[in-house]
Formats: sequence, structure tokens, C-alpha cells
Amino acid sequence: MSEIDEQNQCDMVIVGAGAAGLAGAIFAAETLSGTARRVVLLDGATTIGAKILVSGGGRCNVSHYEVRPEDFHGPRVLIRNVLAAFPVQATIEWFASLGVELKREETGKLFPVTDRARTVLDALIRRCRDLNVEILTGHRVSEATIIPSASNQPTGPTFLIRYQQGTMQARYIMLATGGRSLPRSGSDGSGWAIARSFGHHVTPTAPALVPLVLEDTFPHAALSGVSMTVELSTLVNGRQIDRRTGSLLWTHVGVSGPVVMDASRFYSLAKQAGDPVEVRCNFVPGSDAQAVDRELVRRIGASPHLSVKKLLAAYVTERVAEALCRLCRLDPGTPSARLTRDRRTSLVRTLTGVTLPVVRDRGWNYAEVTAGGVPLAEVNFRTMESKLVPGLYLVGEMLDCDGRIGGFNFQWAWATGFIAGRAAAGALTGRKQKRMGGD
Repeated sequence: MSEIDEQNQCDMVIVGAGAAGLAGAIFAAETLSGTARRVVLLDGATTIGAKILVSGGGRCNVSHYEVRPEDFHGPRVLIRNVLAAFPVQATIEWFASLGVELKREETGKLFPVTDRARTVLDALIRRCRDLNVEILTGHRVSEATIIPSASNQPTGPTFLIRYQQGTMQARYIMLATGGRSLPRSGSDGSGWAIARSFGHHVTPTAPALVPLVLEDTFPHAALSGVSMTVELSTLVNGRQIDRRTGSLLWTHVGVSGPVVMDASRFYSLAKQAGDPVEVRCNFVPGSDAQAVDRELVRRIGASPHLSVKKLLAAYVTERVAEALCRLCRLDPGTPSARLTRDRRTSLVRTLTGVTLPVVRDRGWNYAEVTAGGVPLAEVNFRTMESKLVPGLYLVGEMLDCDGRIGGFNFQWAWATGFIAGRAAAGALTGRKQKRMGGD
């Protein structure tokens, strides 16, 4: 190996210039301000921030007004401590300091007042430049290894990072390459190979916050564009592992909307593991079949000439009612008094627990986040430093923690970037950073 010149030596390398990587670089550089330290961001894409730009329909859902450990999947105690280190108010104040004012919408989601994701990305890049963080695009890292320290150079470079253009040495390295969601943004899961090379494990990964595709025989195409509140249950091996209520959106290929996106991880992970999985939909959230059946009997007795479509209109729109009737092979115009007990039972079961014939999820190109990753137990939650390799930090979607839709995954990115950036910079300068919260 040829000798590496000074230009390819730095104090800290962040691999991946997404949300977590940019945050990590900024907080590290701020902590190192006034010192002659070099921080370098390496990213394989020619232009950075693709995920930031497409998030929230191009508006960038920066965070949520209220973020709790229960909004995430993973070890709650560890997640609680990470979130406490950089809470939502800190995010709001941080973005304000970057010149980005946030607004709270009725859903609790926080967006830039400009309603433009570009505002967020430009502010992050501008701050990096102000802090002299070097952003090298088109530098896809293929490998990172540990350089044994010479006895007479205990503070020398620790890591050797390889990319197509050459190599770089760094005292500390932060992996912020993301998962596999939206691979067109450059997020292809390659960071996990680097993590594995250092001895880390990676739990099974699957698309999360992703729409689901239904069989063509189901009437979803006829309902495309219709949004409604439903209760969705996911059963794996016959056991219910998730139940949630929220907005479902019918699409030309299946189902989407917040309730589907949030539930999708359970379907995707089960499918990935080869386990039998079933997704059931209750169009009358909070009610069971017995209660709905009693109410239908009462209404039929009061209005026997009411059509079945009109009968169901008490629960769903007529358009949805027609689709449900077709599923039961029943003419929507049938007078409700002519419903046999078996027909009524079939209708009630469809209304309160129809099994959606899911064929597959829509895949990584449509997934907003990744379920799975490096276990949180393998990093120190106070610093995000690897417990296996000193000087190695892991942040964001690299880790086995995914949140529900609504800005929660961005909050995780900012929080882990904050912790890791300050901790790594503190290690460089020998100054321990004070945490905002947590145990």
C-alpha cells in the first residue's frame, strides 16, 4: 500500500450525507469550533439529500410535535434515552438557529414554514460549509478497516476508509449510510457490510412505511383515491401482533395511507421470515361483529325496504358499501329485509374483519424507512459509539430502530447525529459532552 499524503488524513469521517450524517457532521464541527480539526463527509451520490427532498410530499416532515419511545420499534429504554438527549424542542430551536422556522400542523407534524424541503437541505449544507465541513460527493465508501496504532504514535489515525478515488485515514468514523429504503437516493444498505466487517450484527431487514399490493380480484381499484378510517390487525402464525386505527387510502394497486404504512413493517418482516401473515381490516373501528350485527338487525326491523347499500351507509360511504356487497356476492340494491341470516353474517364479517389479500409490499423503492439494522444493544446510547470498536459511531437508519409515519424517523436521525457528533468531537478534544437528558 502506498503512503497516504496529508490531504487524505483527517480527524473524523462521516460516511453518508443524509439527515443523520449531516446532523452528526454539524454537531461535531460545532463542538470542534476553534480547533484545527478536519471533518469530512463522504457520500456516494453526486447530489446529497435526496431523501430529505422527497419526504413529506416534498415539504420535509422535520419532526412531530410529540415524540415518545412508543412511537418507535426497538428497545424502549434505550430509545427513550436517545430521544431525551435531543428532544423535539431542541430540534425546533436548532432549526431556528439554522434559519428554518417550523410550523405545527393539525396532525402534530412539523414542517418548515416555507413548505419546501429544499429549505431544510440548503440550511444543513450551508451550516456545514460555514463550519468548514468538507462534503465530498461521488465518494462511495467500499471498505473501512482499523489501522493498528504504532506504539510511538498513540494518537495517530485509526481507520482507513477506501472509496473509488482512493483512501482516507481518520481518527474516528461515523456510519450514517442509512438502510435500503429509496435506493434511488443512494441508500443501498452497503453500510451494513462495513458494520459487519467490524463484528457487528445486522438483524433481518425489510421495507417499512411501505404501501401494500392486493390481489387483482379485490375491488381496491374501484375505490382508488378513497380515504377512510379503519382498524387494521396483523396476524403472524395466527397470532395478532399488531392492531391500530387510522386512515387507509385505497390505490390502484392496493392500500396505502398512515395506518397501512405503520402496519406494513409487521407484514414485511413476517414475509421475509417466511411466516404465514394475514392483514385484517375492520371498517367499524372499535366495534366487533356481534355489536354490528345487533345494530343491523335493529335497522332492518325499522326500515325493511332499505337497500343493503343504504343499510351499510351508516358505517361506510355508498361507494365502499357497493364494493363490500360485491365481495359478499350480493346485489347492493337488495332490500335489507330479504337478507338471510347467513347473508347478513357474511356481510357483518366482511364489514368488521375482511382479510385483505395482500400479495406483497411495494418494495424498497416505495419504502420510507427500513425495519431492522444494527442492534441498539451494540452501541453505547450515551455516545452512539460501537461497544465493539472504539472510535466507530453508528447513527440513524443504520440502527435497528424505526418509527411510525409523521416525522419520527427524522427526529431519530437528528437525535443520534447530535449524540454521536458531540461525543466523537469530545473524544477528539478530550472533553466529555454534557447530555441534555436521559439516564
